[in-house]
Amino acid sequence: MKKRFIVAAMAMTMGLGAVAQTQNPLLERRFNTPYEIAPFDKITTENYREAFLRGMEEQKKEIDAIINNSEVPTFENTIVALDESGQLLSRTAGVFYGLSRSCSTPEYQQLESELSPLLSAHSDYMNMNEALFARVKKVYDQQASLNLNTEQKRLLEKTYKGFVRGGALLGKEQKQRMSEINLQLSKLQLQFTQNLLHDTNNTYVTVSDVKELEGLSEGDIQKAAALAARTGAKGQYRFNMQRPSCNPVLQYAKNRELRRQVYEMYNNRCNHNDKYDNKAISAQIVELRLEMAKLMGYNNFADMQLETRMAKKPENVYNLLDQIWTPAVEAAERELDDIREMMRKDGIKGEPKPWDYMYYLDKAKQEKFNISEAEVSEYLEINNVMQGIFWTANKLYGVTFRERTEDYPQYHKQQQSWDVIDERGNLIAIFYSDMFPRDGKGAGAWCGRFRAQSYDGTMRVQPIVTNVCNMTLPAEEGGPALQTVDNVLTMFHEFGHALHSFFRDVQYQGTGGVERDFVELPSQINEHWAFEPEVLRQYARHYKTGEVIPQELVEKIDASSKYGQGFATVEYLAASYVDLDLHVLTEMPKKLDVMKFQTEKMKKRGMPSQILPRYSVTNFSHTMGGGYSAGYYSYIWAEVLDADAFEAFKETGDIFNQEVADKFRKEVLTPGGILPGDEMYRRFRGRDPKIDGLLKNRGFLGVQPGQKVSAEAKAGK
Repeated sequence: MKKRFIVAAMAMTMGLGAVAQTQNPLLERRFNTPYEIAPFDKITTENYREAFLRGMEEQKKEIDAIINNSEVPTFENTIVALDESGQLLSRTAGVFYGLSRSCSTPEYQQLESELSPLLSAHSDYMNMNEALFARVKKVYDQQASLNLNTEQKRLLEKTYKGFVRGGALLGKEQKQRMSEINLQLSKLQLQFTQNLLHDTNNTYVTVSDVKELEGLSEGDIQKAAALAARTGAKGQYRFNMQRPSCNPVLQYAKNRELRRQVYEMYNNRCNHNDKYDNKAISAQIVELRLEMAKLMGYNNFADMQLETRMAKKPENVYNLLDQIWTPAVEAAERELDDIREMMRKDGIKGEPKPWDYMYYLDKAKQEKFNISEAEVSEYLEINNVMQGIFWTANKLYGVTFRERTEDYPQYHKQQQSWDVIDERGNLIAIFYSDMFPRDGKGAGAWCGRFRAQSYDGTMRVQPIVTNVCNMTLPAEEGGPALQTVDNVLTMFHEFGHALHSFFRDVQYQGTGGVERDFVELPSQINEHWAFEPEVLRQYARHYKTGEVIPQELVEKIDASSKYGQGFATVEYLAASYVDLDLHVLTEMPKKLDVMKFQTEKMKKRGMPSQILPRYSVTNFSHTMGGGYSAGYYSYIWAEVLDADAFEAFKETGDIFNQEVADKFRKEVLTPGGILPGDEMYRRFRGRDPKIDGLLKNRGFLGVQPGQKVSAEAKAGK
C-alpha cells in the first residue's frame, strides 16, 4: 500500500470537514485562498504537528470503517474507499514536505524527526492490517468478474501488490521485525538527509586574499565576499558546498590549491568523523534494507526494488550500464589527453588530479572551439530562459503562462507563481518556481507538488507544482542572473517534470505515479529543445543590449556540446554502479566501510583516477535518502527512452511536429501510472526504444568534434 502521507504528490484539495472554523488553517475544510493554495505564511509548526496527528487519527477511523463494513467487499467499498482515505493527512504532508527541503529551519527539522516514527508506524498499521488486507485480497481474487476499466484494474493491482510488498503476507514475528526495520530506516534516512543539508550549507572554504581568486568573475568574487560577511568572516571570501558557490572555483580558479580544497570538501561532505558523519548511517541503511529484502523472500534489496520497475532485475541494469561504460571511459581518456596538454602549457608536471578536470577541460574547450562559458552566459539571463521554456511548452502543447506572484500565497520572497492555461483557455495547473540558493535550502534541483491532480466529483482539481533549483545568483542585488549552459539544461529538465504533472489526468490517487526508471523521460526529453537554434533565438538575448545570440555562437555551442561527456558520463555511471553494488549484496561484510567499498569497486572497473563518482556514499542523498535507492541508474535508463523519443520528432524534420507532440502528450504525459511504462512508450513510439540515440547524443557513436581518436576507436572496438 502506498505511503500516501509521506509523498507530497498525494496532497489533495479537500480536507475531511470534521472540523469547521478553526485557528489552524490546515484543519479547515477548504483553504480560503485562490484555488485553495495553502496559506503558507499562516501555518505554524504547531499547526503542522496538530494536523498530522489529526490526519493519522482520522485515516485510522476511515480504515476501521472499511474493515467493519458488513457488506461484501467490492471495488468501490474497499479499493476506492481506501484510495480516498487520509485526505487531511495527504494535504498536510503536501504542504509540509513541499517546503521541508526549500525552507528548512531547526524547528522544521525537529518536527520531521518527531513525525518520522509516527508516520512509519501509521504506514505499518495499514500495510500489515490483516483485516484490511483480507478485504483487498477478496476483491483482487475476483477481479476477472468485476468488469473493471483499465485504470480500475491498475488501481486494484497496485493496491494489492502494495500490501504484499508492505509485508501483508508475513507471519506475526516477521511483521513485527518489518515494523522495526521501517522505523529504523525512516529515522536513519532522515538523519542522513539532515546531516547533508548541514554540511552543504555550513561547510566553508575561506580565502583571505583576493589575489588567490584569480580567474573568478567579479560577480563570483562579490558573492564569496557576501557569503563571508553573512557567516562571520567579513572582509574575507567564502565558498560553501552549494553548486553555485563551489562550481565557479572548480571551473575557473587558477589557484590549484584552492580548487583542491573546494573539491575535497565537496566530495567529502558528511565524511569528517564528526557528529554529521554519514558513514556509519549509510552502512546501517544498507544492512537494514538487505534484512528487509530477505524477510520478503528476495536475495537482495535491488531484486526487491527493481521488481516493480521497468528494469525488472539488476542484471538488466548492469547490462545497460556496461554498454555505456567502455565508450564513456574511452571518451574520458581522450579528454584527459587534452587536459595533460593544457597542464603542460601551464608548466605543471605530473598527472592531472580530480580538481584539475573541470578547470583544464574548460580551457581545452575554449581552445578547441573558441567558445567561452562566460561569453555564452551573457545571453542566458534567467528570466529570459524561463520565457524560452514557456515558449517551447506553448509551441509543443499549446499552454500559456500568466504570472500571479502578487496574487497567490507566497512561501518565500524568491519564488514566483503562474497560472498554466491550456489551448482552450482552461486553467489546468498552478506553477511555482524557486530558482536561487539560500540558507536552509537543500542542494540540487527538483520538481515537487503541494497538491497532485485529482477529482472532486466530476471536477478536475488543478495540481500545484513546484520547480526548486539552485541557479546562479545575480552578482549584485537587482542585477542580471546569468546562467551556465548546465543550469539552463537543469531548468528545462525540471520543467519537463512539471509538464508531466500539469497534464496528468487520473481518477484515482493510486494510479498517479509511474515507475522510478520511467519518471525521468518527460524531464530529460524536454532538455533536447533547450539549445535548438529555433528555441535559442526566442530567449538567448544579451543581458545588456538585448541582441539575439549570434548564429556563430550558436554553432559553437552545438559543435562543443558533446565535449566533456566522457567525464560527465563516467562520474554518473560510477555513482550508479556504487548504488547498485551496495544493494545487490546478499550478505553484509562484518564491518562495511562504505567509502572503502566505493573505492574498491571503482578500481576494479578501471575508473580513471582523475574522476570520482558524482556523489560519494556519505552525500549520496538519491540512494541513502530513500528516493532513488537501487535506482540512480534511472536517469540513464530514461535517457535511452528520451533520446529515442526525440528522434521521433527529428525524423519528421520538425522538432515541433504537432502530431508527434500530441501523441507524446496523450500517451506519456497524461496517463500517469494507468499503464506500465514500457507499454506507454510503445504506444507512443510504436516499438521498444533503441540505445543508439543515447550513444549519439553523448558523442559515443563516431568521433567527437575536436578530439583525438584512439586506434581502438578507429577500429570500431
